Amino acid sequence: MSSLRQAELPAGGAKAQNGVRLFWFRRDLRLADNRAFSACLKQAKAQGQTVEAVYVHDVVGAGPAAPGAAARCYLHFSLIDLQARLAALGIPLHLRVGDNLGEIESLCNARGVAAVYWNRLPEPHGLAGDVALIKRLTALDIRVHPHEQGTLWVPDSVRKPDGGRYRVFTPFARQARAQLMLLDTQAELCPVPPPMGTGFSAPDTAIDALGLLDGRAWPHKLMRYWNPGESAAQARLSHFVATGLAAYAEGREFPALDGSSRLSAALHWGEINPWRIVHTLQPALHGAEATLGAERFLTELLWREFAHHLLTAAPDSVSRSLHGGYEALWQSNPEALDRWQRGETGLALVDAGMRELWETGWMHNRVRMVVASFLTKNIGVHWREGAAWFWDTLVDADLASNTMGWQWVAGCGVDAAPYFRVFNPDVQAERFDPQGAYIRRWLGNRPRPPAMLDLKQSRLAALARYQALAAHH
Repeated sequence: MSSLRQAELPAGGAKAQNGVRLFWFRRDLRLADNRAFSACLKQAKAQGQTVEAVYVHDVVGAGPAAPGAAARCYLHFSLIDLQARLAALGIPLHLRVGDNLGEIESLCNARGVAAVYWNRLPEPHGLAGDVALIKRLTALDIRVHPHEQGTLWVPDSVRKPDGGRYRVFTPFARQARAQLMLLDTQAELCPVPPPMGTGFSAPDTAIDALGLLDGRAWPHKLMRYWNPGESAAQARLSHFVATGLAAYAEGREFPALDGSSRLSAALHWGEINPWRIVHTLQPALHGAEATLGAERFLTELLWREFAHHLLTAAPDSVSRSLHGGYEALWQSNPEALDRWQRGETGLALVDAGMRELWETGWMHNRVRMVVASFLTKNIGVHWREGAAWFWDTLVDADLASNTMGWQWVAGCGVDAAPYFRVFNPDVQAERFDPQGAYIRRWLGNRPRPPAMLDLKQSRLAALARYQALAAHH
């Protein structure tokens, strides 16, 4: 099965021969390993046409995928990098604010565009917008070239042998691995295309017009911890494979260690192609150089694929529990939610995680599970409240992964053993931060408030709620 699907809807007329070819960047902010971008430049050169690019900050039709504050901050600086790289190729980047269809149609009319290329978003909400855009551009006698390259596979294309959808990760991953064995990962990649014209300098201030930073100081604080852009993503991958991959299987469990790849934001914004990661992993996955760390890292990439598989199968899971009857489990508790958000619960590992999130726009994955379990099960606040907070404060906020992760922890998702898993923050700290280094880093020596609730009693109360509900379903 091919990982890419590309469609061209033909249009005739003189415009198709003489006009501009436009590339629409979305969450594919890279020039290398971007087959749609390469096709745009190759076909423009063959026709003697020029290439221009556009990014639209869609404030109308993005729906639940409209980026939160931390993600917008990351996006701002990633676009600065993209704009500079495009300028070096002689390609201008137009920056627009509005709805995708209206802004692209307007730009096409203004610039005499003959063809538009783009990569689809691997999320259901974007499909209707793409269909509308294709219909409108075709009516204007403009060729359209939509590609698929946000995930390893088109979401929902990895199916059971009988054609059914997977609802459990392990068999999904087994099937995905079997498909990987049949593919040439090198064939999915391509270098940065050669320049289309004379390079030029593009002012960073042009990105300011998108309003992504909201005039707040917080985004600049976050950027002390991140280096957005394609080159930085590739450098991070190389560094991780060389220094962290071998120990990843164990090291990723300890939040005080730099044991994670830190590639999640780059993957979300498409600064790096997931196929580039899989290809880079090949020596460590096969043969004499195979490592447990590489296998575990591949598993994490497949979890990302599974999240998109689930979201495509159940688009309303962004706001509705997959186990709909579980909606009665949670109650509104604004005061407790506020203490959780501010990292003032009195549970050291929870508070450290929430402080790390606010300071850096990121949180260690194990700690994400701990803080999510504490909110939804010990406190009893709806998982949607936690998902919304993560959405606004994570630079790597991804609709599919965020939805799956919160529903998995809350026990209303697709996990086979959902409700009786309640993470104990103190036990987790003893196991995975035994020297207290992570907690000290984010909480320091400041006085800590008393625990806002008793872990044992709140766990028993949560289990009683879940068990009572399960008995009726």
